[in-house]
Amino acid sequence: MRTVSEILKTKGPQFNYIAPTRTVLEAVSLMKAENISYLIVRENGNYLGIICERDYTHKVILLNKHSDTTLVKEIMSTDLPVVGLSDTTEECMMLMNSSKSRYLPVFEGFEFKGVITIHDLMREAIAASEKPGAVPTEHHEKLMRDYWI
Repeated sequence: MRTVSEILKTKGPQFNYIAPTRTVLEAVSLMKAENISYLIVRENGNYLGIICERDYTHKVILLNKHSDTTLVKEIMSTDLPVVGLSDTTEECMMLMNSSKSRYLPVFEGFEFKGVITIHDLMREAIAASEKPGAVPTEHHEKLMRDYWI
């Protein structure tokens, strides 16, 4: 079973950062241009949170706010569950499932290392099931099925 550290090494360096004082319109435009679903919010090199498509739909569109005047810091997610480099993919799946989160910030002590996404874990599950003789466990199937319900 792979660890968060191994997944982050595969993903490579994070590049999708935005400042908290930028507008939501700028954030959404950047996500569209890069074909990504989230941005890491940071200031002076420090992690502050994540802004994702879900934040935009739930905290801007549904609340009738304006994306050209609303700032990233007003809608970003700051209360996501956190994982460490030695956590396993299965532990991440269980944490995502229980918290209904799609993103897990990764820290080593107080140092931000990256983000594990639901898509990262899906790729891991698919890769594991494609190995010769591997069969996805009922536990993995249930975790992924329950998450989407």
